[in-house]
Amino acid sequence: MKKLSILAVCGAGLGSSFACEMSIKAALKNLGVDADLSHCDISSASSSGADIIMTGENFRTQFQHYTISATIIYLKRLVYKNEIKSKLEPVLKEKGFLR
Repeated sequence: MKKLSILAVCGAGLGSSFACEMSIKAALKNLGVDADLSHCDISSASSSGADIIMTGENFRTQFQHYTISATIIYLKRLVYKNEIKSKLEPVLKEKGFLR
């Protein structure tokens, strides 16, 4: 099975997406799931090839303009580990990365 790829996305691809990536890493550790993590800006996300994209709820309308095969998870708070874990867990189960 290929390794899971998760991308954290924000407007500029710098500070908040990196902070989100760190929170995703902590949530994955708690769930016992290994994944390749990275972060970028919204315009680069469509060509990333990630399995899962995690981004702010405020970017929902912008993502609707892209054709993306990744599962997109929208967050109210980019660094809130409990929200990340609760939204990520069912997606990981669906994709077969978590039992």
